Amino acid sequence: MTVRAFPFPRAPRLDLEPEYRALQDDEPVSRVRFPYGEEAWLVTRHADVRTVLTDPRFSRAASLERDVPRVTREDFSGGIVAMDPPEHTRVRSVCRHAFTPRTVARLRERATAVATELVKDALAAEAFDGVEDFALPFTLKMICELLGVPYADREHFRHWAEAGLATTAISEDERWAATGRMWDYVAALVAERRARPREDLISAMLAVQSATGTVSDDELVVVVMTILVAGYETTSTQLPNFMYVLLDDPARFRALAADPLLIPSAVEELMRYVPLEANGTTPRYAVEDVVLSGTRIAAGSPVVPASVIANRDPRVFADPDRLVLTRDPNPHLGFGVGAHFCLGAPLARLELRVALDVLAATAPGLRIVSPDGVDWKAGMLVRGPSRLMLTERSGS
Repeated sequence: MTVRAFPFPRAPRLDLEPEYRALQDDEPVSRVRFPYGEEAWLVTRHADVRTVLTDPRFSRAASLERDVPRVTREDFSGGIVAMDPPEHTRVRSVCRHAFTPRTVARLRERATAVATELVKDALAAEAFDGVEDFALPFTLKMICELLGVPYADREHFRHWAEAGLATTAISEDERWAATGRMWDYVAALVAERRARPREDLISAMLAVQSATGTVSDDELVVVVMTILVAGYETTSTQLPNFMYVLLDDPARFRALAADPLLIPSAVEELMRYVPLEANGTTPRYAVEDVVLSGTRIAAGSPVVPASVIANRDPRVFADPDRLVLTRDPNPHLGFGVGAHFCLGAPLARLELRVALDVLAATAPGLRIVSPDGVDWKAGMLVRGPSRLMLTERSGS
């Protein structure tokens, strides 16, 4: 069997690498070799990816004892993302009330106010950056207020978080140093809240820890770090991605402006359609022999589930390479599935819906200043614009 180099050469913009489609059609379970670590199986069909993400025959914890397939020399995947139930369930329980739909719904009014103010300020200029002037401050303000992290410290932890998502953009030493500084910062913040609780999520998690004794101090720091980074970094990347996709074909954005009731289904369809991950999903290890699409995966083998192409599987989605804002049902895997389903998915959905709602209502004539001049991230685990200049003024 052919062993292919992975990740595949990056496609431009938000295009999906053609190798994924070829494999999904002809070799849905294939062998790949990352720049570092052992060879792995890559699975590309929706049913197989879902199995790898939900079936207890696949383990994340097993990766701690293996030479994990990866894109960096050092293995940075640890903490709660490298746990299996029941340990994963135990640690995650400390924030079990953090992002319930009811809790997040209470944030809608605040999110709308923040987004409205940012858009108003942005539109005062001839053109504005949809990343730096809108998506980042919006998602940062929301997660800071929820957790109880000082917004004034955003430049520090933003730098540390971006370092954690880098592959080739920075050196390994810089990445380790940034992770250490993030740990020290969050640990100090947790200690301060332990001494002086407030009405925020960190204080609430400390109360659960004190009442149940289910997590250690170090585990609590890891959870806070995970929520802080995941609570803004991926959403602040996806929001510009959504804006780019919608404005690349202005009829899409006009449809949302004309009918805001489309926005919830549009968010789900954009989660399916946009290939956020640039290097595959974190590997799982088979703990016993498993057959996927007719191929036997031997116990002990690492398997990489490719959600980006699973979300384009024609066996599940009709006309999968077309954006259909009214698609229903839409069993996409954009937030993952199973034990590691994105904890912040309700918050991300709220922020994405509110952001598009405010943009469509306030700036229905919004457009990209120069579609060919968008700057794109490089050397990162996620793909998206690093700069997306927008305007509502004609002739700019």
